Amino acid sequence: MLLVMAVSACGGGGDSETGAETVSPVFAVNAGADVQASEQTTVFLSAQVSGATGALTYRWQSEPELTIEQQDVSLPEATIALPQLNAPETYTVSVTVSNSSGKKVTDSLVITARSVNEPPRAKITAPPTDDEAGRYAAGIDITLDGSASTDDDASDESAPITTWQWEQLEGVDVTTDVALDGPTISFTTPVASTEQTLRFRLTVEDDEEASDSDTITLIIQPDSDTKPTVDAGSGQGVFSGEPIILNGTASSSVASALPLHYEWETSNNQQFRIEESDKLSTHVIAPEVTREQTVSFTLNVTDANGNRVSDNIMVTVRPMPVAYVNDTGVIAQASASAVNNDQQNSFPGQDGQRGADVAAAQGLLEKAGRGAAGFDFTKLNQNGDEQDAAESQFSCVRDNTTGLVWEVKTADGALHDGAHTYTWYQGENNGGNEGVESSVAASCSITGCNTRNFIAAVRAEGLCGFYDWRLPNHFELMSLVHFGQTTTAMIDTDYFPNTGKINEAPVWYWTSQPGADGVISDAAQNAWAIDFTSGVDNFLDKGNVARVRLVRAGRTQ
Repeated sequence: MLLVMAVSACGGGGDSETGAETVSPVFAVNAGADVQASEQTTVFLSAQVSGATGALTYRWQSEPELTIEQQDVSLPEATIALPQLNAPETYTVSVTVSNSSGKKVTDSLVITARSVNEPPRAKITAPPTDDEAGRYAAGIDITLDGSASTDDDASDESAPITTWQWEQLEGVDVTTDVALDGPTISFTTPVASTEQTLRFRLTVEDDEEASDSDTITLIIQPDSDTKPTVDAGSGQGVFSGEPIILNGTASSSVASALPLHYEWETSNNQQFRIEESDKLSTHVIAPEVTREQTVSFTLNVTDANGNRVSDNIMVTVRPMPVAYVNDTGVIAQASASAVNNDQQNSFPGQDGQRGADVAAAQGLLEKAGRGAAGFDFTKLNQNGDEQDAAESQFSCVRDNTTGLVWEVKTADGALHDGAHTYTWYQGENNGGNEGVESSVAASCSITGCNTRNFIAAVRAEGLCGFYDWRLPNHFELMSLVHFGQTTTAMIDTDYFPNTGKINEAPVWYWTSQPGADGVISDAAQNAWAIDFTSGVDNFLDKGNVARVRLVRAGRTQ
């Protein structure tokens, strides 16, 4: 369509010689011929103007709307990028030209955009197989995955495929009760005495009803060639004396291959002795080493058809480090229903499987003195000299792990009697409240049964040749708790007699630390104490009475 605007000269007028009338040039625009083009292509536009002089302005428009690129409105050229389509579409494109006088002319053309469908691409992927010939084991579950199928011109990139259809083309039917209209199918490979062939086809369709197919062929091993599966477990890092957990899993998908036989072996049989090497789940105690060592443990599994498979784990054994904190004393382990000293492979990582206590139980913990479990104590006499471990008369105990020296309680009614009790009274670091100087409930051999007076008396005595005795802090006192004790007070009673009896529970011992609970006017009313019949810590009112075990020294690092 061509629109023109004719402009006539005013006042008549004519040629001076011929007498003919003069006609103004016609101002017109031609948008160009109609266009047919494919989707996702670029259409170039160029308008032709006649009968105009001076500057012109071009404005292109489209119905339905399209994005029109125009570099310069003073030029007639423009481009349109056609979108992706699912069906043919018609666009009316018009150009309006304005001259310097403000006059406008318009013309239009029609673009017919064709939809061009790229067919989808079907793709099947299968799980990998370890068989050198690429065969799959009999009796195993397999999933064929067609989700990698795609369509380059899909209207929805997140869902390029609209329909899926699987077919089994060859072999024993394995698709009974299997849904065949999804991106994946799962089935169990057949178990037979001969090699089997399975062939499948996947047909996919896009949203424009174009389709494509892919096929895959699977070869299935005979039952006698199908090997068992084995997993030796996870790699570990342990210290000397700790158990190395050997807890493998093994199975066969073929009934005729059962029973399975197991054998654990190590790369160093002299150093690592496996007690029950024919058990799927067992353990071995890490030997004493002077430097880090790595060893490989291999689980070999043989089935009734003579097929043998293996898997291994790597274990790093390190020397037991020098401890600066006592272990808990626990070597018992818990199962789902019981607690005993048996190794519990199914419940790894327990306190009773790790640490100095376990190494001591295996005789692999080097000690400066003696003591239960992982504790390391030395007896001292009244002068502070070391005593033999068998000596029954001693006044103090040095903890060789923490470096602390502890008061030993007596049962003679004198200054250090274990049954004596005291109120908490401390001049410094008291949380704003010194405590209580006396209580009728307290019982001791000195005047004023409180902690400050008791400390002063022991310092004056020079117990074991030392004059710097003090109340232990919470951490220090807790380091003596032997949580593995079940019939006596939770402490090594060979080194700390007269601590108290379970039937006297609770047996509280004061620490030096005031408690934040129960603060009144910014003053702590309570202090922390530890019960040596349960291992529980709690805060007690400073006016309550509890026992006291004094301490001195400790490590400087």
